[in-house]
Amino acid sequence: MADLKYLKRLSRDYPNIKAASAEIINLKAILALPKGTEYFLSDLHGEHEAFIHMLKSASGTIKMKIDEHFENILSEKERDDLAALIYNAEAEIARRKKIEPNFNDWCSIAIYRLITICKSVSTKYTRARVRKRLPKYMDYSIDELLHADDEANRAYYYSEIINSIVECGMAEDFIIELTEAISRLAVDKLHIIGDIFDRGAHPDAIMDFLMDFHDVDFQWGNHDIVWMGAATGNWACIANVLRMNISYNNFDMLEVGYGINLRPLATFAAKAYGDDPCRYFKPHILDRNKYDPVPEELAAKMHKAIAICQFKIEGQRIKAHPEYNLEKRLILDKIDLEEGTVEVEGVKWPLRDTNFPTLDMQDPYALTPEEEEVMNSLSAAFLNSEKLQKHIKFLYSHGALYTKINGNLLYHGCIPMDEEGEFKEVELGGVKLKGKELMDYLDDQVRKAYYAPEKSRETGFSGDLMWYLWLGGDSPLFGKEKMTTFERLFIEDKSSHKEYTRPYYKLINKRETCEKIIREFGLDPNRAKILNGHVPVKIKDGESPIKGGGLLYVIDGGISKAYQKQTGIAGYTFIFNSRFMALAEHKPYSPLAEDGTQEFYSPVMKTVETMPERLLIIDTDQGTKLVEKVDDLKDLVEAFKNGEIKEQY
Repeated sequence: MADLKYLKRLSRDYPNIKAASAEIINLKAILALPKGTEYFLSDLHGEHEAFIHMLKSASGTIKMKIDEHFENILSEKERDDLAALIYNAEAEIARRKKIEPNFNDWCSIAIYRLITICKSVSTKYTRARVRKRLPKYMDYSIDELLHADDEANRAYYYSEIINSIVECGMAEDFIIELTEAISRLAVDKLHIIGDIFDRGAHPDAIMDFLMDFHDVDFQWGNHDIVWMGAATGNWACIANVLRMNISYNNFDMLEVGYGINLRPLATFAAKAYGDDPCRYFKPHILDRNKYDPVPEELAAKMHKAIAICQFKIEGQRIKAHPEYNLEKRLILDKIDLEEGTVEVEGVKWPLRDTNFPTLDMQDPYALTPEEEEVMNSLSAAFLNSEKLQKHIKFLYSHGALYTKINGNLLYHGCIPMDEEGEFKEVELGGVKLKGKELMDYLDDQVRKAYYAPEKSRETGFSGDLMWYLWLGGDSPLFGKEKMTTFERLFIEDKSSHKEYTRPYYKLINKRETCEKIIREFGLDPNRAKILNGHVPVKIKDGESPIKGGGLLYVIDGGISKAYQKQTGIAGYTFIFNSRFMALAEHKPYSPLAEDGTQEFYSPVMKTVETMPERLLIIDTDQGTKLVEKVDDLKDLVEAFKNGEIKEQY
């Protein structure tokens, strides 16, 4: 009866034998197509221009297509110019308008060449699917150009369509939309393995871009989870988010992008630290603010003010959550202002800054009334930021703590393990769990903390779990003994800044460890790969992103400018198409020059595995679902034939 009830519902979409049979034919045709190309990126850290360039260039794949089709026809400069047009159409069009004697002729030639590349990247798809990826209003003309097959009449047909586009004044829009279509077709599915936020100037621009992307998923990183906690209004998360982004001078993103009003913090900081130069709190200037430039001196005071608020609030949360085992991070009460020292885990260190005007040593973790007022105001700003809440909900709807897809396992940080390589049991919310069960539990609790805090196991403030996942020693998103923010700000000796990683990061060099993790998540070690981020791979020091005998890939290569001196490169893309798996190693992104030119570097591509046979859609997770649908439709056809369900016409 249940099956019949389901089939009756299915018959609403396929009301007769012809309709159901037509869909079966369509689905079987799709199952026979090559598997789409998946792209995996990690640790974007707000570098919106570099990230969007990676997507537009398909991490070098577009340039390979251009060379494949035009190597014997166009010069190297002409091929580079065509690539520049696809990567940044608006900028290249603006440049061409200044230098081309006949701009319309250039547009016509550009459209011809772009159609060739668009054809090349669309060969894996059905015509209907290609049409869905084409821009509204221009889909018919692009579709006709892509599929005009009459050799005798093609040249005339092409010229008539393209001439009409130019005559109607639509050439620029058409070129821009065509380049967008090429990028959408080149990357079938995108996986972001954590850390969209912090350090770089515009994670908000990245989120805007991804919300318009046709198929994307996220595996949350610790920098994402702390923003997710901040979106619940959690003060510990808010203080961390603001401290980091003020320290990187990201005022445009905070105040203009997300509408977070920082005036209460600025006013308080200027008053409380008026004579304090705050010399150790000067912001890192990786990007300049265009709309909201804040004087460096004021930014330093704001940085120090929110940092002290953070340490106070965190102390309160540590005391409220003994199960977090963070007592060693209670530091404010270990400050000796007379000696000018602080004791951290039994070791005394000289403080390089001893000005604490808001610190009451009788109750060091208590906020002053002014600090309380500032935090109330900031919390309201986060809770009422429409764009931020929209972005966070998208992270929830398209994200998870880990993902299994097409036989591979994706997560940002680590799976907690002990020195012997066993999965470590972690107690949170009164529950002791390890391995996959721990990850599933945390995923569920993170969702409840945002959507239904009354149903979560949290005690204290909603979002405390996200704060723990941001910096907790047993957090699968952090994977280090401790986060030494206080030490880096207040202690000169860099030996106190060290953040030691958990055993996982040594163990994954062994193949047996990676096999154990893969099996824990119900996958096959003979074909599965683990895609991991979080810890930058220092290529310049001889480190390799490939671990566990080729079973695990750490793809944090330093897209963030803050990391590129450490890594020696500018990020990785892991690529999985129907024929191979490859690792693209990127060079630093070059911004647009004043004359409108832009220098692009092709990534170094390394094939890490070749498929024994070309993979088809039937071999993927999507294929499994389509096969199930085909079987359901066959049952529906039988139900029509034997009269159990009446056909409708």
